[in-house]
Amino acid sequence: MRITLLTNRDLASNIALNLLLPTLSDGHELEVCCSSSVGTPSAHPDIEILQFLEQTLPNDLLFPLIDSQAHQGELLTFQGLERYLNSPIRSLNYPNSPEGLRVVSATAPDLVISIRYGRILHTEALSIPVRGVLNLHSGRLPTYRGIMATFRAMLAQDEDLCSTLHWIDDDSIDTGRVISVQSHRRRPDACYLSNTLSLYPAGCEAVVKAVSILEDQGALPSLKSESAGTY
Repeated sequence: MRITLLTNRDLASNIALNLLLPTLSDGHELEVCCSSSVGTPSAHPDIEILQFLEQTLPNDLLFPLIDSQAHQGELLTFQGLERYLNSPIRSLNYPNSPEGLRVVSATAPDLVISIRYGRILHTEALSIPVRGVLNLHSGRLPTYRGIMATFRAMLAQDEDLCSTLHWIDDDSIDTGRVISVQSHRRRPDACYLSNTLSLYPAGCEAVVKAVSILEDQGALPSLKSESAGTY
């Protein structure tokens, strides 16, 4: 299949791509498009620190140094991950604009996979991939819809942290048919960023499994969410 991944240019998305691309590139043609941010900008000091750790530190300070080295380690930067792609990673902050629609259409996707992508896809964009759009959400659905779901689970002192793989059926937020929920015990001593990153090994494994089933069987078992959920 031709698969286009929509991600965000941050540390967690980079980890997810490191987990996915080596496996998916074996038998599939891959493209990646990145948004530059998720959610609305905030001047709150804690959010600014989080943004520094998630984006400024890796993208502006660490990754350029890594890319300048002759040898690469186990995990690759965004630039290093391009070895698994048909073309270099594209920036895509306005996917519903005429130019954004042309960018997505040019990748000719059979399937789109969204992971931490910072924009909402509208009907025309959603109709481009032949087999639809999957999203890996970093929280249990429908309980925690929207951004920072892991933080809200920590705030509620949930025993488990979850990721949910679901279809994006329309331009509402995290309401699509649920394919699978992955969970593990929350570490009370771990910070928000650490807990968020811990979701991606199991979450990305679920993505790989779903792609395999979809290719072999042409459909994925899923359940429609009946609960209103919270944001």
